[in-house]
Amino acid sequence: MVLPGGPAASKKANFRAATVLCCLCLLCWACGNADQPPYEPAYSSEPSARVTQYIFAPHPLMNPQKLAEIYGALLDMVNKRLAAEHIELKLETSLTYAAFNEKLAAGKLHFALPNPYQTILSLEHGYAVFGKMSCDEEFRGIILLRKNSPITTLAGLKGASVSFPAPTALAATMMPELFLQEHGIDPAKDIVERFVGTHDSAMLNVCLGVTEAACTWPIAWQLFQKERPAQARLIAVRWQTPSLPNNGLVALQSVPAQVRDKVAQALFHIHETPEGRRVLNMAGVERFEPADGATFAPVRDFITRYTNAVREPKGLDE
Repeated sequence: MVLPGGPAASKKANFRAATVLCCLCLLCWACGNADQPPYEPAYSSEPSARVTQYIFAPHPLMNPQKLAEIYGALLDMVNKRLAAEHIELKLETSLTYAAFNEKLAAGKLHFALPNPYQTILSLEHGYAVFGKMSCDEEFRGIILLRKNSPITTLAGLKGASVSFPAPTALAATMMPELFLQEHGIDPAKDIVERFVGTHDSAMLNVCLGVTEAACTWPIAWQLFQKERPAQARLIAVRWQTPSLPNNGLVALQSVPAQVRDKVAQALFHIHETPEGRRVLNMAGVERFEPADGATFAPVRDFITRYTNAVREPKGLDE
């Protein structure tokens, strides 16, 4: 059905419908999983069973419900390993990149799993790198189109609307932007960028025909295919960017070194059990591994190229 006013009006209606759908999904999830207020390490009331709690927060690398489900299960296993040390990690999720960035910049997260760009930015806010996700080859941007799209070349994207999760989504936004720029397409002038908040929203927009292309990263795409097979069948990956080091593990420098080390060892050994491998597989990673600030030197090089070719990023302020 074509709405009065022709295709343009129809497309606007589709955009409104997609926006309402995405908002409703987020509101429903938020009712039961709203961001918790920041807190300091908490202790049990029994001196003989004193347990110190620390916040662990992954950035929004997948839809909020799936993030809470997978990383909740992961922390359950980590906490079992830490029980003898009277250390407990409490999961805190964020609905948007902006919300996560704000917490990271304010030093409200004791432990965090930021993307590589957020990882290097966190060093300026009192954090230190102690590990990362493995499978660096998976940390890349991908560009998806509808299977019936008339666009067959990168040049065909000129004038197209493209949905992205957020400006600071490294794999899903910044890497595709530089990829396009290096292939003759200026993201600021040659396409219409739409920042829609989450990876799922970016992909839903292209599924519904609201945008002509969507950018995300392989893990979010794999989960989308499992969770929304009907919609996923409508779209396909057409291009992908080179890879960078995967998401980092950081801790506030104020966290005692012995606590950081115990948490690190618990995370680094999760893959050694069948249940651990099952949960890590759901998270799209084989294991966590040691790392430090030098591990992310390629990310600093990327940001230099991105700044020179695309725009100067605003860091955790966007």
